[in-house]
Amino acid sequence: MPKARKMLSDWDAPHIQSLVQLIETESKTTLAHWSVDYAEQVMLPLWGKHFPDDPRPHNALHAAREWLSGAIKLPQAKTAILECHAAAREADTNPVAQAAARAAGQSASTIHSARHCIGLALYGAIAVAYDTLGASATWDHLEQSAAAECGRMLNALRAVAVGNEPNPAKIDWKR
Repeated sequence: MPKARKMLSDWDAPHIQSLVQLIETESKTTLAHWSVDYAEQVMLPLWGKHFPDDPRPHNALHAAREWLSGAIKLPQAKTAILECHAAAREADTNPVAQAAARAAGQSASTIHSARHCIGLALYGAIAVAYDTLGASATWDHLEQSAAAECGRMLNALRAVAVGNEPNPAKIDWKR
């Protein structure tokens, strides 16, 4: 079996560009809430299927929420986020769990930099595809499944998007 890819990588794919275009119209706060909400609803259950006793992705998302509410400072949140990234590295033999943890970590990292929210799509959509189709599925089938998940992410962002956002995040995508 070929080695599983860790993320989507076609930046120019229509499902990624649709997200990018909407992301660029929203504030960092809106993006952080959207990505944390989505990761809690979709990524944490994927992680929990494989590592039910490891709370690190949950802790990272909780820390992001705490930071958003003003309850903790960024260094405290960053500690939990780094622990989530460590959990992802440790799950290197499980493509579903690894991608889900990476998506959760990137979503939580949106509190630091708005551009991290795209990690929800790049890692999270492939986590869902691996969970749905299995790691041995063809890349074409995985990409199709991931594109459908990106569509659900786009709909979730549309649902919370602020029309004529007065303070959109200024994102340097550093591609």
